[in-house]
Amino acid sequence: MNLTHRPRRLRGDGVRGMVSETDLDASDLIAPVFVDATTDERVEIPSMPGHERVPVEEAVARVEEVRETGVETVILFGVPESKDPDGSRAWADDGVIQRATRRVKAETDATVVTDLCFCEYTAHGHCGVLEDGVRGAPNGGTAADSSATAAGDHLTVDNDATLENIRKTAVSQAEAGADVIAPSGMMDGQVAAIRETLDDAGHENLPIMSYAAKYESAFYGPFRDAADGAPAFGDRRHYQIDPANAREAMREVELDVEQGADVLMVKPALPYLDVVREIRREFDHPVAAYNVSGEYAMLHAAAEKGWLDLEAVAYESLLSIKRAGADLILTYFAEDVAERLH
Repeated sequence: MNLTHRPRRLRGDGVRGMVSETDLDASDLIAPVFVDATTDERVEIPSMPGHERVPVEEAVARVEEVRETGVETVILFGVPESKDPDGSRAWADDGVIQRATRRVKAETDATVVTDLCFCEYTAHGHCGVLEDGVRGAPNGGTAADSSATAAGDHLTVDNDATLENIRKTAVSQAEAGADVIAPSGMMDGQVAAIRETLDDAGHENLPIMSYAAKYESAFYGPFRDAADGAPAFGDRRHYQIDPANAREAMREVELDVEQGADVLMVKPALPYLDVVREIRREFDHPVAAYNVSGEYAMLHAAAEKGWLDLEAVAYESLLSIKRAGADLILTYFAEDVAERLH
């Protein structure tokens, strides 16, 4: 038998690395850091093994731990000291993200991305100002409106009222020293609102990494535990993308490009690699993908059962995201995988 084509010739140890098509580097990774204004000590996150909420005073130490692994970029998520219906602590000058950003930028060389959303800051846990005049909610509100729970499935976020708060928060984060602003609320027009406001405030060189295609996914559970941002009622299907839709995601991405987004994020990553690939084909912008908390937690759970090798599947998962077309990967595996790469 004459086998002219033998693909295995290129799989030997001496050649395999030479022809590897996809490289994963620590500089591709963004590590999430949770900063909690309600605690003075580190608090473990049970549903996300290996991760903690840290007090503002330890934000610098936590970021330095990340940087020691070779990861250069962090994204900051905040748990505020108080909540209200509008999420006003999100744009406060002395807010948790603002304070943490100032400290990290003053004392480290890390690149700091700041998440811009309101679910961690609102008493009701939704990503903006609610419609129908509902002002309170059971999650953290002292003046909860019982009608909110009863009518929760019919409530949604007031898009345009929320844009005004997005503008204020973007400027506040920029003035605190953020290197990149990352809006994740999926409000129509949010990128245009941020770009206009930043430019008017003299921050025309500050990039926007938009969560351009953020799905209403079941994979977010552990994050909502970590950031104390679960909806007190209802869900987010009225403003996040239906998991059944890919063409809709491409329309969302195109709109963000037109409005001035600099980096395009897909969230979650693994269930939506087809969307990552399509964005890579259609747009010249850098593409990011968020390897979310549920993706992280399920691999940990399987590894704890002895069913999977955690280090191997973590690396393979991130490699698949990069192969699909992502330039950047936001992942809870950042530190562990970066250490393996070194």
